[in-house]
Amino acid sequence: MILKDVLPSPALQEYVRKHQIIRFVFGATDILPFKAYSPRPEHCLIFLLRDKQEVDYLDGNQLMTHPKCTINGQHTIVTNRYIARDFWALQIVLHPGALFRLTGIPSYELTNTFIDAEAIWGKDIRETYEQMTNTEDVDKSILIAEAFLEKIIRKSKHDSHGIDRISQLILGQDNNAISKDYFANQSSRNLQIYHAKSQFSMDYLANQACLSPRQFHRKFIERMGVNPKVFDRIVRFEKAYRMKNACPELDWLTVALHTGYYDYQHLVKDYKDFTKLTPAAFYETDTKAPERFFGGKEV
Repeated sequence: MILKDVLPSPALQEYVRKHQIIRFVFGATDILPFKAYSPRPEHCLIFLLRDKQEVDYLDGNQLMTHPKCTINGQHTIVTNRYIARDFWALQIVLHPGALFRLTGIPSYELTNTFIDAEAIWGKDIRETYEQMTNTEDVDKSILIAEAFLEKIIRKSKHDSHGIDRISQLILGQDNNAISKDYFANQSSRNLQIYHAKSQFSMDYLANQACLSPRQFHRKFIERMGVNPKVFDRIVRFEKAYRMKNACPELDWLTVALHTGYYDYQHLVKDYKDFTKLTPAAFYETDTKAPERFFGGKEV
């Protein structure tokens, strides 16, 4: 199993938050688990370098197959991802606003869905994919993907906007304040209270972006796919999800208070809105994810 994050090269750091390497190879008789993929603040470009994966939107419709090169929009709902026996994905997680800059597609058109990246980048991404599938070297596959990204960045016609900086501010007040190492080195006894309750009003954020509140709301949805309040809730929800995975000994009230929720019921509301399950029920579902099969976990 490989499950790790890799920082992008300096040339890409304006656009790319991280590369995620996911590799699972199951035996011929193993029962294949699925991944309940929770909402998280991200737009992604996903390369499926071996077998495909199918996605269930839990809406009663049939499973959908991810293309080999997929652009994934901002999600506010859980999707179940079903992988095959040889699964290798390079998931490129973009900075807020970067997908809009690279494609010009209003991000609300991609919310809770995905599209084939070949429809946007055609021959360029098809050739990139072919090169990536011809190697077993993880580092080489990243270099090939980064060369493609540098090429499309040079062709990009959309500049950075104040909205992008504001969304990174919202993202940063949670994601940078507590690191994975912080989680790993703390226990329920000595974990310091983390006050992540909204530091910024929407009016303040709109002012920082030099926009009226109405313009701020509209432009934010165009570039992020959701409104700023929903984006803020997803950031906070993901922090709680990862904190529980990193410190399973913590009770849910402690998780809630340390990730910016006013109380346990506030946490429960977000879990039910985003996953349709209670925190404990969704955590139990996550314990059956593919990485758990190999003794790992997503933190």
